[in-house]
Parts: sequence; C-alpha cells; structure tokens
Amino acid sequence: MHKSVMLHEVLETLAPYDKATYIDATFGAGGYSRAILEKADCSVIALDRDPEANNRAKKLEESFPHRFSFFQGKFGEMAQFIPNTSYDGVVFDLGVSSPQLDEADRGFSFKLEGPLDMRMEKKGLSAADVVNSFEEKEIARILWVYGEERKSRAVARAIVEKRPFESTKQLADVVHAIVGFERPGFDSATRTFQALRLYVNDELGELERGLEASEKLLKVGGRLVVVSFHSLEDRIVKTFFKERSGGQPHGSRYLPEAPRRRATFLLKNRKALLPQEEEIKLNPRARSARLRWATRIEGEA
Repeated sequence: MHKSVMLHEVLETLAPYDKATYIDATFGAGGYSRAILEKADCSVIALDRDPEANNRAKKLEESFPHRFSFFQGKFGEMAQFIPNTSYDGVVFDLGVSSPQLDEADRGFSFKLEGPLDMRMEKKGLSAADVVNSFEEKEIARILWVYGEERKSRAVARAIVEKRPFESTKQLADVVHAIVGFERPGFDSATRTFQALRLYVNDELGELERGLEASEKLLKVGGRLVVVSFHSLEDRIVKTFFKERSGGQPHGSRYLPEAPRRRATFLLKNRKALLPQEEEIKLNPRARSARLRWATRIEGEA
C-alpha cells in the first residue's frame, strides 16, 4: 500500500482552499492529488513522466470529474504543456514512487530481482547500458557525483571486471562484496542504485528546470512545496529558495561579486521540516524526507 510521505505537513504548508488550482508535479500513486482535492473544493492538474501513471490517474478523474486532469510529461517542461494560467500552488514529491520501487520489472530496487532498467519513461539509456558500456572512470564519476559513494572507484573497477550485468541482483551482489556491511537497516547498494537512477533519468537537471517552471507558473501568494529524500535534491531546493528569496548567490573567480537577484519568493522558515517519529515508524521510507516551502511574491521570474 502506497503511503504519501509527510502528507499532513504538505497540506499544512500548501494550504488548499476553495476555487483554487494546484499542480501536483509528481503524481506517482496520486496520494497528494487526492488529499488536496478532498481538503478543499479546488482543482488539481497532475503530471508524471511515467506512462504507467496514466492508469492510476483515471481513477481520480472518475472520482473528481471537472476538478482533476492529468498530463504525461516531465515536470521540467510543464510550463510548455499545461494551461498557461497562474496557479495557487505547486507540490513536488521527488525521487522514485512506491509503485515504481515495488515493481521488480522496473529495475529500481536492489531488493527485488528484475532487469537492470531504472528508466522512468521506459525509453532511452538504461542502467544496464551504463554499467555494461561506460568506461570505468566515468562509472566511478557517476557513483561519486550522484550517489556520494565513498568507494566509487573500487565499485566501478569491480563492475567493469564482472560485466555484463542483466539483473538488479547481479549488480547488488557485486556492490555488497565491495562496500560491505555499514549499519543496521541500511543496504550498502543504496548509493550505487541511487546514482544510476539519478543519472539515467537526469533527475537533478529536471529538478532545477521544474523549480524554475514553478516560479513562472505560480501567482503572487501561490505556494511552492517540495519534499526531497536525499542531500543532492535538498541542496538544490535549499539553494533555489535562498537565491529566490533575496539571498546572495555565490560568486566565481571571474565575478567575485555576483549580482543580487530580486526576490520572487518569501521564505518564512529556512530550516527544512522533518517527518514525525510516528510516521517514520509506520513508513520507514519517510525517514530521509525533507520538506521546504515558500510563497511567491511580486517579482519577475
């Protein structure tokens, strides 16, 4: 059973109200969309790049006719294909969804035997393509940059020696042999699988483009709510909100004094909200969640 992470906090910060229109940028299993529609007499436009989300969305379309609509596509491109009007809120639930993680044939999970795929749109470069054809140096870079794997070079060397790989278990076994046991409740293949998934789907680039699209689509007073699950995502969200709320952007060796950006968001709380202990007990996947939010104010995107 899919459980939407930090649902109470999402509704509290998004604050849905009657006659408003919201964007659920990461539909997944539809938990956020349904909760928003039940909270107020409002409308929700949802999107997801996963083609299998279409079937799950049809159930909500039947339950909330004229109030819910769904588009298949990347949230980084949402400003190009959803109706060009201003919205009262945008919510993101980043990372892989429970349906994707729990279906072995999607290849996202190191706990389930399945093809080494990890493509959210089921097209383009797969995780198997990366580990079976990329050079050792590039594989190590991907594992370090996207997974922050401390033993990235050793894992990459073992991957090249043991390839070709066809299944998730084959890869997980090799990673386990190199990284070894770290701590109770944590699988040492986590970082490698995360790195490949982020790389194959360009998830960090999509996140940056999605945040910029949200800035353009939100009306003054609209709220942007983002739930992330690891440090790379959270760092991007934190930096975006800092810069868009008037914080000083980082300079460079060529331009030490970077020009200050005019604020487009009001950031009331600079610290991320964390899930409650009770939720973590009921849903262990929530333990790494971080929620950040801000309100759109006057200012050109």
